[in-house]
Amino acid sequence: MGSKLYEIGRFVNADLLIRYIEERRHEDGGYCFVSVLDDTNVNDTYYAVKIYDLLGMEVPEKEKTIKFLEKAIQPQTAVVAIAMAMEGLAILGAKDIAMEHLNIVFTKYNPLEGRFAVGLGGSEEFGTATPLEATYWVVKAFKAIGYDFSPDEKEAIRTFVMKFRNGNGYGVKGPTTTMTYQALYTLHALGYRPPKSPHFKNCELCGEWGGFTEVPYSLPPYLEPTFYASRGLELQGEAPTCPSRHIWFIRQLQNSNGGFRRSLELGISNFQNTYRALAVLDFMKRFI
Repeated sequence: MGSKLYEIGRFVNADLLIRYIEERRHEDGGYCFVSVLDDTNVNDTYYAVKIYDLLGMEVPEKEKTIKFLEKAIQPQTAVVAIAMAMEGLAILGAKDIAMEHLNIVFTKYNPLEGRFAVGLGGSEEFGTATPLEATYWVVKAFKAIGYDFSPDEKEAIRTFVMKFRNGNGYGVKGPTTTMTYQALYTLHALGYRPPKSPHFKNCELCGEWGGFTEVPYSLPPYLEPTFYASRGLELQGEAPTCPSRHIWFIRQLQNSNGGFRRSLELGISNFQNTYRALAVLDFMKRFI
């Protein structure tokens, strides 16, 4: 058992977790979180790669997964999925393959032409991707593969992101945890240094709950804002107020199949939730 997996195993059932991922790998190198379906997809495959990487483990038969992700980068593929595939390739040591497909990204995402994702398609969070979400994923992918935007491109992206500035965070009708983190990450990745936002701290729940919320002073906590708030605190060099309570919250989310759901209520496991739960644990355990 790897050292990181051993550390995570102090808090959750690591054996079940690994079995959950491995049983959902298919012959084409892709993954599907519903084990009985042979419907492999970029989202599940990306998060499987991220889970193995977080745990410091090798992806089984990674050459198959590299081919799967490269094949997914097509003109008809949504830009968020393309960005996931490119970042996944970078993690697997195939940055050169990802770089070969930059032209496809620029047909959908070209900040100098004011195109912040044409034909947005599917989203991680909201059903249909927002241009800010697409920007976050493209910037994250380009950073992973080592592509540097030009100064003019960076300034165009910065100007676009700042349109979402809302009070002490970022959002459309009001600041949200997800959009605040996506905006701040994008600005930092481009070399800008925006002021720290108190939004993440305002969404922290201690006491009987644990976890974080999407907007301040609300209930209940969910895994998505807990993940993004943890990332936001880390980005700003801040510590959580009650890390042990957040670890308790995450531990409650592991299902009997080894994967994780998004809330304290009943829910199904998926790879996205499982990666996010592990990432939160990995961050919170530094403070206990």
